[in-house]
Amino acid sequence: MPVNNELIGREFLPTPPYLVGREKVREFARAVFADAPLHTDVEAARALGHADVVAPPTFAMVIQDLTLQQLLAEPDSGIVLARTIHAEQKFSYSKPIVAGDELTGQLKVTGIRMMAGNAMITSEAEITDAAGDHVVTATSVLLVGSDDEEAAA
Repeated sequence: MPVNNELIGREFLPTPPYLVGREKVREFARAVFADAPLHTDVEAARALGHADVVAPPTFAMVIQDLTLQQLLAEPDSGIVLARTIHAEQKFSYSKPIVAGDELTGQLKVTGIRMMAGNAMITSEAEITDAAGDHVVTATSVLLVGSDDEEAAA
């Protein structure tokens, strides 16, 4: 089954709130080699005007992943995980993610481009805080490879 073009414009329900934990921020910072003290040291972060440790910019992927799971679970999507790679990622921040934030993500599929039988699916996850204020827009492109039988047809 090919990727469903009717996904374009589809919006998904907001994810349940995700409480950003201090230790999760520290673990993530270590995993991505973000060694600036504001990612691990509360006092260093406070000295820079933050309430707690600040997540590295790519931490937004943790919340975006919750939204992408909704897309991948759509029975009519035509997306086969075994033929899917995460091809591109970008983030547009209004403010940093800080431990203690409660974040919700909402995904919208913004485009599908076909290339040689493969589908490039672009989606945007709007991530907001508990007050509903914008924190970051996470844009990703998933590349879904064609089924060999589909490509031969």
